[in-house]
Amino acid sequence: MKFPRTAKILTSRFDVAPFASVFFALLIFLLLAALLPVSGLRMNLTPPSAADLPGVNRPVVAIAVDSQNRLYYDNQLVSEAVLKTSLAAAARSVHDPLTLIIHADKAVTYDELAHLALIARAPDIGISNLLLATLPRLVNVPGQP
Repeated sequence: MKFPRTAKILTSRFDVAPFASVFFALLIFLLLAALLPVSGLRMNLTPPSAADLPGVNRPVVAIAVDSQNRLYYDNQLVSEAVLKTSLAAAARSVHDPLTLIIHADKAVTYDELAHLALIARAPDIGISNLLLATLPRLVNVPGQP
């Protein structure tokens, strides 16, 4: 038994308009998505240091300070009292001495950094090792600008 074929090969001209409209719609969505704000904190770290910084082979805990002297611990905005209790809990939870890494914006004053160091070295917290995070030094590759 032979079935009749109803499918016909495309006999009209190929219409590009639907494909172009879908392409431009996708392009608009991608451009608008690029303009959406990204969650995070913009920090300008201190300039690269001239000397190489040593590595850390002990447990570390990191805090960040932005240009308005707001404190961040564990990617959360915290007050100074919460920071003290969090650092004390972190220091009690490990057996080795902790190293505190401070990610500070360029606008943070030396007084604020010294204050954070005093908080960390308080007897009830007991963090004795402190490092200030800096940008890595750029390596000059021969033949490249």
